[in-house]
Amino acid sequence: MPKRSASARHRTPAATTSRRESASALAAEPALPPLAIGIAISVFVHALVLAINFVPDIKPKQKASDQALEVVLVNARSRQKPVDPQALAQANLDGGGNTDQDRRAKTPLPASRRDQTGDQLVETQRRLQELEALQQKLLTEAQSKSALRTAERKLEQPEPVPQPPEPLSGVDIAARAVAMARLEAEIARNVDDYNKRPRKKFVGARTQEYRFAQYIEDWRQKVERIGNLNYPTAARGRLYGNLTLTVEIRANGEIERIDLNRSSGQRVLDDAAIRIVRMAGPYAPFPPDIRRDFEILSITRTWSFTQGDLLESR
Repeated sequence: MPKRSASARHRTPAATTSRRESASALAAEPALPPLAIGIAISVFVHALVLAINFVPDIKPKQKASDQALEVVLVNARSRQKPVDPQALAQANLDGGGNTDQDRRAKTPLPASRRDQTGDQLVETQRRLQELEALQQKLLTEAQSKSALRTAERKLEQPEPVPQPPEPLSGVDIAARAVAMARLEAEIARNVDDYNKRPRKKFVGARTQEYRFAQYIEDWRQKVERIGNLNYPTAARGRLYGNLTLTVEIRANGEIERIDLNRSSGQRVLDDAAIRIVRMAGPYAPFPPDIRRDFEILSITRTWSFTQGDLLESR
């Protein structure tokens, strides 16, 4: 039987009792709740997931070995078959062309000459200049030949010698005298007619000289006043229109003539306007400043038969 140590032998009952109470307290202490354990596990899992890094695969994929070849047409051929063909064609073509760069013909047709922009215009202008120069040259040669021919004709043809006039007989002299007398009489008659022709002044509605404007305004007011007092009965409330008249007035105020320049399209209105102008005469004699220069005034005005059964001038 082993020997106990001195400390064990000397343990008192009180110490033994204290150790038993501590063990009982530890055994009675409750365990951790399940919720706390679950939270701890969740935090650990999330931390682990966030620590993981996902890196995309950026390495280029390998080119598929079975890639389809493009079908083209070539404008040449070679006896040797290409080892690494780049396209399918109607004939074998291993290299060729006039450049070392990796290029492919866009068309199987043979190469054609490249025209620069404006070549046709430049060629046309050059051709036009050549034609103009040729034309000028031919024209100069033609003029030289024509001048030479003219000079040759002048040398060949002698200058005409002036012939003295033949003496006139008495009958010819009398005939010429009668013709000259007849011509002088006709000239004198035309001069007399011109001197007898009255001095006439043509004025319109927009005359600028005051001496004519005042006389024409008085004449217009008188014609409108007579026209409204004698408005045509057949036209009242039914016919309307515009017409243009030219009235020639002598120096004493009498009417020389009336001309219808533009009709209104209504015979009743045209006749009524002429009748009203004649009814308004005679007009005032010319003032001294007009009579001094002119004997007849020719006035052109437009007259309107309005819907209010009024005669107006403009």
